[in-house]
Amino acid sequence: MSTLTYPEAIGVGLLQGVTELFPVSSLGHSILLPALLGGKIQRDLDMTADGSSYLAALVALHLATALALVVFFWRDWVRVVSGLVSSARHRRVRTRDEKLAWLLIISTIPVGIAGLVLEKALRHALGKPVPAAVFLALNGLVLLGAERLKRGGTGRRRAGFAAPVDEPGTDDPAVASDARLTRLTFGQGAWIGAAQILALFPGVSRSGVTMSAGILRGLHHEDAARFSFLLATPVILAASALKVPELFKPENSDVLGPVAAGSVAAFVAGYVSVRFLTKYFETRSLTPFAVYCFLAGLGSAVYLSI
Repeated sequence: MSTLTYPEAIGVGLLQGVTELFPVSSLGHSILLPALLGGKIQRDLDMTADGSSYLAALVALHLATALALVVFFWRDWVRVVSGLVSSARHRRVRTRDEKLAWLLIISTIPVGIAGLVLEKALRHALGKPVPAAVFLALNGLVLLGAERLKRGGTGRRRAGFAAPVDEPGTDDPAVASDARLTRLTFGQGAWIGAAQILALFPGVSRSGVTMSAGILRGLHHEDAARFSFLLATPVILAASALKVPELFKPENSDVLGPVAAGSVAAFVAGYVSVRFLTKYFETRSLTPFAVYCFLAGLGSAVYLSI
């Protein structure tokens, strides 16, 4: 039986750390890249093969990426947890931090339910290279559609929830961004969070669809990205908590070392990626990622179908 090697684990870790946060689908790339490379790599990184440890390894790499998000946004999470404790203690939702805490919770519920019901079935039915390539191309169309459908059709939207914040304590850009996010209603937040359900289809990006939904709801690109990263953190952590124990089954003991190395790579790549993207979306759009996903997905589908 093929097993995961150290170079493969580190390579997949770097890939996971980048593609989980860039709007290009980590699961889609984790399926497509081994199929395109072929040979031993394809055998070792086949999540559908009997006895494969690749899927359990991917879950651990997702966890490492989520931890990178926690470290990067730790100040936000301190405010969120403080807001949740305050809201529960006083049975109210008044402050900005209290609103943000409940906004994240309510926005996470739809994908949490859908993931428990649909994730395994969709992964088994569609977790193959050609469907993943098709959905990657569709992901590109979703990103491009979000850019074209927002107000004005082109450029970067600067209205609605993106209006400047002039409140005490919002000199910090992160706090100002959180203040803009709390202008969302709970229903609007749930709608944006529900977009993550589409990411259950291999090839569709979690960050991409939530950013697209946020932009269509009037969020500026950097706020949509920030909300996407905050929403992804509890979802990935919860999914990892359910699946990481599989990695410690006796049959997976040989891959624990490579997975640990890959997790370090995923953490570093994830942290660098989120740091880059939070700056990138201050001035730029989803369009380059849309073009990449469409061309890469279409090209891969054609190549793998020949």
